[in-house]
Amino acid sequence: MKSLRVLPEAEEELAAAAEWYEGKRAGLGVELVAVVDGAFDEILEAPLAHPSWRTDRPYRWKVLTRFPYVVFFRLDGDAVEIMAVAHARRRPGYWLRRAHP
Repeated sequence: MKSLRVLPEAEEELAAAAEWYEGKRAGLGVELVAVVDGAFDEILEAPLAHPSWRTDRPYRWKVLTRFPYVVFFRLDGDAVEIMAVAHARRRPGYWLRRAHP
């Protein structure tokens, strides 16, 4: 199995989203984190089962259930690198500036 590497920016996005949801209803932020953790597990188990984001980019994506977020990731040797936990309806592709060569 591949190892998981989450960019600090992606961790910050998840924390901010969880805090926002928690402010809307107690426990909802915790539920978001659980859904994202499950998505990370699915990605690690079978990264190639998730579609390419664009044919000209090395990224794949996993759309979350229940919450309007998408996990963008790439394969980097023996690791899966999580690039973003992005809101599905805001600023598409903003996270591309995080990409490392």
